[in-house]
Amino acid sequence: MQNNTSTTQPTPNGGEGQHLPSETYLQYVKRQFRKNRLARVALYFTYFMFFVAIFADFLANDRPIACSYKGEFYMPVVQDYLKGMGMYKYPAELNNVEWKSLEYDWSFFPPVKYHGNGIDGANPFVEPFSSGSNHYLGTDQVGHDLLAGLIHGARISLSVGFISMSIAAFIGITLGAMAGYLGGWVDILISRLIELFLNFPTLFLIITVVAFFGANIFFMMVVIGLTGWTGIARLIRGEVLRIRNMEYITAANSVGFPTFRIIWRQVLPNALAPVLVSIAFGIAGAILTESTLSFLGLGVPAEVVTWGSILDGSRTATFAWWMAIFPGFMIFLSVVSYNLIGDGLRDALDPRLKT
Repeated sequence: MQNNTSTTQPTPNGGEGQHLPSETYLQYVKRQFRKNRLARVALYFTYFMFFVAIFADFLANDRPIACSYKGEFYMPVVQDYLKGMGMYKYPAELNNVEWKSLEYDWSFFPPVKYHGNGIDGANPFVEPFSSGSNHYLGTDQVGHDLLAGLIHGARISLSVGFISMSIAAFIGITLGAMAGYLGGWVDILISRLIELFLNFPTLFLIITVVAFFGANIFFMMVVIGLTGWTGIARLIRGEVLRIRNMEYITAANSVGFPTFRIIWRQVLPNALAPVLVSIAFGIAGAILTESTLSFLGLGVPAEVVTWGSILDGSRTATFAWWMAIFPGFMIFLSVVSYNLIGDGLRDALDPRLKT
């Protein structure tokens, strides 16, 4: 006798938009996100940029990763970190020495034998892929290796994006949750504060800070964070207003749980989904802001090489096309990647788009 009872089974490619019996909500969102091929590629590119930023000193450096000099073993890249923390001292003869000029017993250098801030004064404006040159993507007007600058510049861009949006997310989530859950005069006060900060032009505010305190990446990240929290706060406020009247929140109140415990343990975990999308777009905006300021010569100190500062140098050397193309392409890829990740998260979290 044939059994006519039907059960919902997932298709081989996970095509249906329903939770599987053993699947958590996070696993479901990951499965939905993976369906967006462009967002998935953008996420892999972001992972790659993280790798480059973390291991920049091992990828582009004028010091060997490991070497033997006069019978002694050294790991200069690692020992530089230890020296900066006061945990190591080089022998006197190796202080302020040009490591590339030493005669080693053996040595292992990074793939790019130049530091981001290193200068090869004898080779300015070297064209990319020139035969006999170690500057694979060329050099700028003072001899900075372009590839080394792009590798070390990834640290600046990722730091600005993530640190500034961490500041913005902390402020926006805290104030938005308080406004939405407590209501009353707290909601009115925070709403007016949001409207006040919405009128602050971030770019001109950073320029003002630079005029008073000089170019400093820390001040830039703080200003971007302090002016970028308003959209997150409004999103959180709207979600909390929706959630606070649900049954499980009413039950938590009736049991007598403290207000802040209810907010942090019950309300926020169910209200953060739209914020993830906003943060992804915010990181892209922060990277673009840093690049714009560095292009104008206002972002970081002159001795720090960033994607924007390389672009700035191309303004006075229009014939050096590589100084505009390569850093501009990296900025473009980074901004587009975070926007695509934001789109993918929005689609994965939106119940109306479940398939």
